[in-house]
Amino acid sequence: QVDFVESGGGLVQPGGSLRLSCTVSGSISATAVMGWYRQPPGKMRDWIVSILGSGGTNYDKLVRDRFTISRDNAKRTAYLQMNNLKPEDTAVYYCYALWSGETYWGQGTQVTVSS
Repeated sequence: QVDFVESGGGLVQPGGSLRLSCTVSGSISATAVMGWYRQPPGKMRDWIVSILGSGGTNYDKLVRDRFTISRDNAKRTAYLQMNNLKPEDTAVYYCYALWSGETYWGQGTQVTVSS
């Protein structure tokens, strides 16, 4: 069993910042690949960012210049710093972890960008 604790979502004005956190526990390595997908209202869930256990990162082009992912393996936690947020970033953000061929999902956290 793998459990997630996600936090950091909320309402922010355009141009503002938020920091998401995602902590995993249970039967999963501390160095599992972690990242986020997001699902805007009425749309499909899309991958946006991932980080390897070694710290290597990959970003979708829509967020590459504004979002930064990091992790603390000792805390089994990944972080997503989101800057210069835009209304089109409004979505439910789902943390995920990939380990041993399995993808595990967090419960999601709402991010709303609106004035």
